Amino acid sequence: MDDAVYWYAVATVLLFVKMLATGLYQGYHRITKMTFKTPEDARMAGKEPASEELPQVQQASKAWSNDLENIPIFLALGVAYVLVGASPAFAGWLFMAFTAARYAHTLAYLAKLQPWRTIAYGVGLLCMIAMSVLIVMALG
Repeated sequence: MDDAVYWYAVATVLLFVKMLATGLYQGYHRITKMTFKTPEDARMAGKEPASEELPQVQQASKAWSNDLENIPIFLALGVAYVLVGASPAFAGWLFMAFTAARYAHTLAYLAKLQPWRTIAYGVGLLCMIAMSVLIVMALG
């Protein structure tokens, strides 16, 4: 298997696990505190709907939203990177650095840590910029 394909597959699975963990984190807080904003969920638990989400759920939701703005772009760039045969030597570094940055970003979001959240976001963004440059170079 091509190194770039290997690292792309590893990054994809790790990003899925991270997003799954974010969803489980939200569910954990809702269930352990029996606090549900959605009426049908509250009804199922025999509770009244909460007027707003728990703070932990709100933070995780913000991290999730940010993932939805960034991870699909990374995945698309990763496919392009692999298909055009961009630098296999950099693939592992870029794909894993992006993945690590997304993990760090989520952890910093949940812990409300600045400037670490912004730094993690910036590292991920730099990885995508580098991927874009290497894709364009491979096309030329």
